[in-house]
Amino acid sequence: MVEVRLAGIELGGTKCIASLASADGTILEQETLPTLAPEQTLPPLAALLAKWRSAGPLAAIGVASFGPVELDPAAPNHGHVTSTSKPGWRDTDVLGALRAGHDGPWGFDTDVNAAAVAEGRWGAAQGLADYAYVTVGTGVGVGLIVNGLPTRGLAHCELGHIRVARRSGDAWPGACPYHGDCVEGLASGPAIKARLGERAIHAIASDDPVWDEVAHPLAQMCHTMLLTTAPRRILFGGGVIQGQPQLIGMIHAALRESVAGYMTVPEAADFCCAPGLGDKAGPLGPVALALAALDHHAQAGARVAA
Repeated sequence: MVEVRLAGIELGGTKCIASLASADGTILEQETLPTLAPEQTLPPLAALLAKWRSAGPLAAIGVASFGPVELDPAAPNHGHVTSTSKPGWRDTDVLGALRAGHDGPWGFDTDVNAAAVAEGRWGAAQGLADYAYVTVGTGVGVGLIVNGLPTRGLAHCELGHIRVARRSGDAWPGACPYHGDCVEGLASGPAIKARLGERAIHAIASDDPVWDEVAHPLAQMCHTMLLTTAPRRILFGGGVIQGQPQLIGMIHAALRESVAGYMTVPEAADFCCAPGLGDKAGPLGPVALALAALDHHAQAGARVAA
């Protein structure tokens, strides 16, 4: 039996991870490259995909990119990075550069949506149709899964940029270049560094009051999710959470206080959790997109045959 080979490209703000994998999520090969300018980043990734194709057919590819990106297949700029603040990347055709030479199924989504899909297939959200994956690192991203699919509409989910009720006594203006004190402007890694000033983030103790200022806006964001799409579980990943795992419990406690009994908030172990895939959720995200695209292609073929 021929092994199904899938390729996944996770295009992050600081690094890209390219993975060759089997259908069960086993990584066969993996390479990490720095995210530089588009003309320095995309050609090596495309060359890597071409090398993998030359060794045997790729059943499908998945591309998961930092955003914002255009996800509407009918849009003329589908597959492009749009209003990013990352220098040089605005209006870059990421999907076009990486799809070249591939005639099979492909999947494209945000990096955080892809990680959420991977958690649903192999991780801590297995069996759930409604859940969220939150990453807190260079930015604050949310992969929001509703009825088994990432949310779609005018744009993809950007809950990290909502404005929230501020913690009493906290008047710091925030660090988001677009919105100041949105969730990302208050709780992302760069925001924490900006708030700390001369203090190094790695030297901050787990019980330092600054973590209350980080947990509060994240809990407010979860409050919004709970009262809108009502996820059954919220997973928290990213560099900030990995470095300060106590934040998950703090966010859950602040969420319960904020909801104030209006809705039942499940116990932390069942509701606010670490990702089941750990730091593999990101790299496995585009592999999960590729597998979903392959499944969709097979189902479409079966309908035509019927």
